[in-house]
This record gives sequence, structure tokens and C-alpha cells, in this order.
Amino acid sequence: MEKFFTPLLVLHIAGGAAGLLSGSINIVRSKGDNLHRKVGIVFLYGMLIAGVSSLLLAVLHLNYFLFMVGVFTLYLVGTGQRYLSLKNLGKGQRPALIDWILTVSMIVFGLAFIVKGGEFVFGGQTFGAVFLVFGFFGLRLARKDINHYQGKVRTKRFWLVAHLQRMIGCYIAALTAFIVVNNTALPPVVAWLAPVVLLVPLIVRWSRQYRGDAFVSEPTELKV
Repeated sequence: MEKFFTPLLVLHIAGGAAGLLSGSINIVRSKGDNLHRKVGIVFLYGMLIAGVSSLLLAVLHLNYFLFMVGVFTLYLVGTGQRYLSLKNLGKGQRPALIDWILTVSMIVFGLAFIVKGGEFVFGGQTFGAVFLVFGFFGLRLARKDINHYQGKVRTKRFWLVAHLQRMIGCYIAALTAFIVVNNTALPPVVAWLAPVVLLVPLIVRWSRQYRGDAFVSEPTELKV
């Protein structure tokens, strides 16, 4: 199995680099135009490659860090993309099997992360706090999924808010991985949580901007 490690690592780095670059472009520029969608495709496939390779690498060489990043990357980019096809959940549309697979998987892993985080914390390892934060965050998003799948939507643009939240969340996961791997100065917990602290306010701002009653079929311009 060792012969697969290096090719997978190269694939992971390539996918992560493509995701970080394309994600950075879409973070800082206007949203919803043709270029945004084209760059978004690069981000989608880059993150899928990075996520799958993370899980495989974590299995080959037991690594909780890579495994958690892989789980969140696949869940966030997967649901973020799927919400573009789930605009009518409040009008009787039913989620597809892949939607339930993504959500249920996040529930299972979210609970596992909380349990593992608790073990780490009680064992005196502060890194456990990261597992707890990400575990609760994943469960919160999965709860939103289930509400949406049941047709419980608060606004007509719930799908757009969810898309933005998940894609930026996936970008946060990729940026976190990059910082943690290359960190030489920051305490580990700070390196893990800094992207969350810095970028979550953007998610909140854009979510509020789009959380309204007027329906739009495509994203209009968002400003940083």
C-alpha cells in the first residue's frame, strides 16, 4: 500500500492548490456571473480530489487531521453544489439519495468527532477542542439539511444561502489544512481555528444579505 502514498499525496496537493486558488478568486470578486461559475467548477473538482485523497491518505497512515479535513471537505462541497439543484424543497421537491447520504454521513462523523474530542480534552490534549468545534458545526449544518429536506424553509433563497455557507466553509477547511501543515509559529489550536474566526463573519454577512423573501433564480452580485 505504501506505493500508493506518494501519488495520492501529489494528487492531494494538486487538488488542494487548485481549490485554494479558485476559492480565493471567488471569495474576493463579485459572485454569480459567468466567471464565478467557471471558477467554481475548478473549485468543486479540486476540493473533491483533495477530499477523497485526504481520506485515503488518512487510512494509509493513521492521521486524524487529514481524516477530519477530508470528511468536512466532501460534505461541504458536496452539499454546497447540491443545493443549486434543490431550489424547490419548499414547494414539494424531494432530496435525492446522494443528499441523504451526505447528511447522514455528516451526522455519524460529527458525533464521532465530538466523542473523540471529549476523549482528547479529558486526556489533557487541547487539540480536542478542535474536534468538538468541528463536530458541533457539522451537526448544526446537518440539522439544517434535514429541515430543508422536509420542506421547512424560511426564505425562498435558502438554497443560495446554503450554497454560499457550504462553499465558503469548504474553503475554510482547505485554508485550515494549508495553514496547519505549514505552520511553524502559531499554537496548533490557533492555527486550526484562525480561518474560522476570520472568515465566518463573511458567511454571516452574505447570509444576511441574501436572507430575504424576494426570489432570484440566479445569484446576483455580492460585495466583500
